[in-house]
Amino acid sequence: MHTIARPVEKTPPTQSAAMTGDRSMACAPAQDHAASSRQISDTLSLLGAQLQPMRRVVHGGDVIYRAGEVFGNLYILNSGLCKIVNLAADGREQLVSLSFRGDWLGFDGLADGHYNSDAIAMDTGEIWVVSYPSLMDASKACPAVLHALHAAMSQAIARDRNALMSVCTLPAIARVADFLLNWADALAERGMRSDEITLRMTRAEIGNHLGMTLESVSRALSRLARDHVIGFASQGRRDVQIPDVGALSAFVQRHLAPAPAVLH
Repeated sequence: MHTIARPVEKTPPTQSAAMTGDRSMACAPAQDHAASSRQISDTLSLLGAQLQPMRRVVHGGDVIYRAGEVFGNLYILNSGLCKIVNLAADGREQLVSLSFRGDWLGFDGLADGHYNSDAIAMDTGEIWVVSYPSLMDASKACPAVLHALHAAMSQAIARDRNALMSVCTLPAIARVADFLLNWADALAERGMRSDEITLRMTRAEIGNHLGMTLESVSRALSRLARDHVIGFASQGRRDVQIPDVGALSAFVQRHLAPAPAVLH
């Protein structure tokens, strides 16, 4: 997973490590997470002052925009959690990504003037609504706003690329571990506790997102629990405990597929 503008643009450490196999960066130091949290807060303060967005409170299940709607706004998530969902030609929903505090929504509407996915709130939060024309005007007047926009676009591209790499290179159990690891890292980068995650998704939704069946997700979570990589804090098994993020990261690293041999 995923943030907005920072003074120095970079790929989130957890994702970079999982995709490149760099064990030294597998778990970002606490000071890096603290710096990321400050940068996200500072960027939101900048955008709030420069854009003066319309603030909208949303609750779980609320639709922020639908695929096919005319593009006119970009959205910034100030608090809460959202999911981006695509609709396949046969009517099946595909959960594309999760969005956390500081993430921008709606970039898929820029190309052809219509949103190509649904954005749906997963819990109570606040969305900032920014009209695209006013964003362009603010970007001309304030280069920092333009930088925030470009950085958010770059990070969205990197997040999508890394998600695809995870699906293509990791076995099922490591995909689930990587999913939890990215979620924990996203929380830590926002100054929130990362040793326990409340999964606001069903096993079927997680499987849909990771290209797995519900049964495969359940087996993977049970295996991770048996190996003491994660635990469950409630009977319903929605609250996932991560006692050691480094151990979870190491589990993913052990399952990285080796690079294919180059034929000469």
